[in-house]
Amino acid sequence: MHNTTIDQELRIIGFAGLLIIVLCSAIFWIYTHTDIQPVIYFFIATSIWLFCWWKTAQRIDLNRPEKNAPLFPNLGWANSLTLLRGGLIALTSGFLFQPIPVGVIAWLPGLLYSTAAILDRLDGFVARRSGKTSLLGGELDTLFDALGLLIAPLLAIQLGKLHWSFFAVSLAYYVFIFGIYWRHKHNRPTYPLLPSQLRRAFAGFQMGFVAVVLLPVFSANATVLLGAAFMLPILIGFVVDWLVVSGRIDGTHTKTLAFFSELDAMSKYLFQPALRIIISSLIFFLIYIEDLLSSISTIAIAVCAILILLGAGARIAVLLLLMLCSYLMNEWYQPALLFTCSWLLLLGPGNYALWRGDDIWVNRQDGA
Repeated sequence: MHNTTIDQELRIIGFAGLLIIVLCSAIFWIYTHTDIQPVIYFFIATSIWLFCWWKTAQRIDLNRPEKNAPLFPNLGWANSLTLLRGGLIALTSGFLFQPIPVGVIAWLPGLLYSTAAILDRLDGFVARRSGKTSLLGGELDTLFDALGLLIAPLLAIQLGKLHWSFFAVSLAYYVFIFGIYWRHKHNRPTYPLLPSQLRRAFAGFQMGFVAVVLLPVFSANATVLLGAAFMLPILIGFVVDWLVVSGRIDGTHTKTLAFFSELDAMSKYLFQPALRIIISSLIFFLIYIEDLLSSISTIAIAVCAILILLGAGARIAVLLLLMLCSYLMNEWYQPALLFTCSWLLLLGPGNYALWRGDDIWVNRQDGA
């Protein structure tokens, strides 16, 4: 039985979301020079928002810490922030099937989805600090993550910032879930996933990457290549997970666990440190041959290369480096640097690193 307070909160949030969509559509109606079609914007954004609201209402009995515990008396700040994230995704979706936005409006899709990506980290922090982690929050978090990573990449493809093949990453989650549903329906067994910190890191970086790509400041030449670099390890991860879930790889077998343990160790001891060496070598090669760099940017890039080589805040340094890539390179070393930088960002610095505070932050649960 639903709590009337929660039902009232849901109604208020639902109408507030609709009002904001109406106001945004009215702005596009008044300021016609934006070229955004208000009717299309209203229809798409409203459809996505109603979907988010409906999925929340459908799961409201999960607003409890565990299965047999009593319901929380209200939605709480954490679930409200998650719903706000759904609203921001809905506002972002309104730019689908529209002319490419220009001027100040061109920043809106990226800023809206970037805020949604930040809230993805914040709502979990609030839930754990307030002691109100709930089954509802966990389900909505997964649902809105998948929804955002369906809409935002589609929009980035529409804007020419990503190749159409990147949409395979968005579809992979839904194919994975459908595969599990199909196996259950046909009485086929499913098996638990192998424990992995990379799965959560990949999802977070994918969300952050798409958010940055939507910002107009970055060149499509760099973002399309970077999309391919991000896509490969994420799709490989989905394939391995499916092989485990479907039983084609026995995730409980001692030899399987030993193999993945050895693979993880090989990556940390060899592959990830090798990436740091390759990136820093490419950077110093770039500094040597590139005449267009100013002395200030040369110093900044050299510092990044040294930090990456030493493993001192390597993920932060490589992130700064990626932000400069679209301005610095236009030859063969661009793909090499983009691919190696993105893989180091996803995987981390590995062993022989001086300071791994950024690595720890990526893998921790805020507020735990």
